[in-house]
Amino acid sequence: MDDVPIRDETIRLGQFLKLAGLIDTGSDAKSVIAEGLVRVNDEVDTRRGRQLQPGDVVSFAGRAARVARP
Repeated sequence: MDDVPIRDETIRLGQFLKLAGLIDTGSDAKSVIAEGLVRVNDEVDTRRGRQLQPGDVVSFAGRAARVARP
C-alpha cells in the first residue's frame, strides 16, 4: 500500500484516485466509482465527491493507497 500525501486537510475520492495513480482520468474515476468498484476503508463507496481525510484507505483493482498528510 502506498501513502499518498495531499495538500489540504481533505480530498475528494475522484481526485484522490487520480492523484494516487489508481486510475488515469477523471472520467475513469466517475465510472469505476459509480459501478461500485472502489472501496474506502474496506467499504464500497459510490460517492465521487466523498471527502477523504489522512488515514483513509482507498482500494481499486487489487491496489490500495492511503491518504497521508503533506
